[in-house]
Amino acid sequence: MLSPKRVKHRKVQRDRIHGSAHTGNTIAFGEFGLVSLEPEWVTNRQIESARIALNRYIKRGGKLWIRIYPDKPYSKKPAETRMGKGKGAPEYWVAVVHPGTMLFELSGVERKVAEEAMRLAGSKLPVKTKFIARADMEME
Repeated sequence: MLSPKRVKHRKVQRDRIHGSAHTGNTIAFGEFGLVSLEPEWVTNRQIESARIALNRYIKRGGKLWIRIYPDKPYSKKPAETRMGKGKGAPEYWVAVVHPGTMLFELSGVERKVAEEAMRLAGSKLPVKTKFIARADMEME
């Protein structure tokens, strides 16, 4: 599962997700991409689940790029704990996803295969997603 080796701060504040993605919002490596349409936190387990679904469908035929990384710790206090006594321990890691963020990229497979693989991966994620192709982007 994805998680950073080292971080500057062990616990961070939650924050809100404002605006749309300014960087990481174009196809940079592959031929096909999966784009987020909503703001959300995507956990390391959800990313791994989507990656496995993608790889199983393409039968490890093409090349896959994961464009998001869970670098934000999500801390949580234990159940039935009284208020106070500080912030809870880090529970898991999340990637902050803005609308327009490129989540996955794929190349080396046919368009139909890529479209279905991305649909399966998108169903594992907590955000609405859209399939795009580099060819379609160049035409616009």
